[in-house]
Amino acid sequence: MNLKRFGAPAVIAMTAALALSSCAANEETADSGDTGSESTLSGNLIGAGSSAQDASQQALIAAFQTENPDVTINYDPTGSGAGRDTFLEGASDYAGSDRAFNDEELAAGGFAKCAPDSSIIQLPLYISPIAVIFNLEGVDSLDLDPATIAGIFAGEITNWNDEAIAATNEGVELPDQAITPVHRSDDSGTTENFTDYLYSAAPDVWTWEADGEWPFEGGEAAQGTSGVVDAVTNGVGTIGYADASRAEGLGTVAVGVGDEFVPYSPEAAAAIVDASPFVEGRPDGDLSLELDRTPDSGAYPVVLVSYEIACQEYAEPENVELVKAYFEFMASEEGQQVSAEAAGSAPISDNLREQALAAIDSIQ
Repeated sequence: MNLKRFGAPAVIAMTAALALSSCAANEETADSGDTGSESTLSGNLIGAGSSAQDASQQALIAAFQTENPDVTINYDPTGSGAGRDTFLEGASDYAGSDRAFNDEELAAGGFAKCAPDSSIIQLPLYISPIAVIFNLEGVDSLDLDPATIAGIFAGEITNWNDEAIAATNEGVELPDQAITPVHRSDDSGTTENFTDYLYSAAPDVWTWEADGEWPFEGGEAAQGTSGVVDAVTNGVGTIGYADASRAEGLGTVAVGVGDEFVPYSPEAAAAIVDASPFVEGRPDGDLSLELDRTPDSGAYPVVLVSYEIACQEYAEPENVELVKAYFEFMASEEGQQVSAEAAGSAPISDNLREQALAAIDSIQ
């Protein structure tokens, strides 16, 4: 991935400065007779947003609070749209969102926790495939091309033994059974990522542009990631979409990419991210991505990139140090591993980590 705004020399210099600062702090601690093993951080942070991030956030918070026992962090998985609203209104210190604030929203401003005229930072620190999940007795996996997936969710393919499904699943016994597609009822970044894939990969079938709200009535609607998973699990002939960390026990789809069918995996999801450019014209610290949904091969295109969002400058300095420390932990190799183990997410690349840490260091 190409470096954005922060050139390699600047990143290296910043990294070196941080390392020297850390060494100096350790030397001062040693001189005072303290072992340096006890955290000096304290305070409370409130986060809200992406339900897809919930498993990751809870694991990250537990690990961070273990190392910093005087810190309390609460994350409410209300959904990306609600999380962005909460952050905009100043009721949270940071947001988790399965899409970044767009140009129109950034131009409107009004982020209550931020200093006047402050921009925000948006960091893609949670990368996960979106699994197309289904509940069909006796069938654990299906190969589906983009047009067929779009046709199912558009309500044009209504039976499991439809010839479009049978054509790519030779030897699979498909029942003569109605398909019940399940979608999110709330404003959801997962929905926006999923509909972005459908519109990009099968525009002749899926004619609605990407949106966090489901674009038409039909099928079954459910609240949040848990609601969709529960509806698919407890239904008959159901199909839906959810963060891959919640796909266990359900049938899953290998997605057609070129001449092959690619099952979801963290590695295949990460391949999309590293091949995608940043959104042009954003302020420093905004690492929003333009995802490539139509790769040639090998990558899984139904991917969710979820952002951690904070003020570049807070109106009140009370929690600045704590926000920076927690964001640095989320971006670190350790934090990314905690997330991967808890939620099956894909660790970010070293290049993306360097840029994220530079952006975090600019928070004030």
